[in-house]
Amino acid sequence: MSVKEEGIESIIVGIAGGSGSGKTTLAREITRRLGNDQITVIRHDSYYLDHGHVTLAERANINYDHPDVLETTLLVKHLKALRCGQPVKIPIYDFTTHTRKSAAETIYPKKIIIVEGILIFADEALRRQMDIKVFVDTGAYIRFIRRLQRDIGERGRTWGSVIRQYLSTVRPMHLEFVEPSKKYADVIVTKGGYDQKTVDELISRIKSIKQRSKLER
Repeated sequence: MSVKEEGIESIIVGIAGGSGSGKTTLAREITRRLGNDQITVIRHDSYYLDHGHVTLAERANINYDHPDVLETTLLVKHLKALRCGQPVKIPIYDFTTHTRKSAAETIYPKKIIIVEGILIFADEALRRQMDIKVFVDTGAYIRFIRRLQRDIGERGRTWGSVIRQYLSTVRPMHLEFVEPSKKYADVIVTKGGYDQKTVDELISRIKSIKQRSKLER
């Protein structure tokens, strides 16, 4: 049964923070606490533009940490549709080839939609869709180690390529776009996403918004 059929508009929670800050960890904890049946998670990374029209070598040199490489307008459109109780088909991105797959993933609306990504607060239209904005604030050295482990283990990268990308684009773009966007956060979570006290307060806040949404209807 969709959210529209239940007469309850979805609550949208944005989780931002630097690469490797613990955004996914926090999203999983919220899902564990509130129930998988209540939550849909959408990652901004799914909306990377397709670069299949250029060579693999050229794709490797693209700045993937800049807002312009993401189709954020499509994400905004999808969030609006989900709020209206309509399913959407989100892109499936292949990080090893830097291309979109031909297939898409169908996402159905639920009571809570979590949007996760490093640059989700950098876009005003996207921020306007969010009921709660959360920033996961984690030290740079922890974020780098986590990114190194993830990119080598999950995305087929080499040590050298990860380090070069971090120095050439990840860190500069973090300082230009990600860190300044922290000012838009309603809640800041520290300790790499394991700030239990703040997580408890965030869960209470989400529940409060859910309850208020029911009363307004």
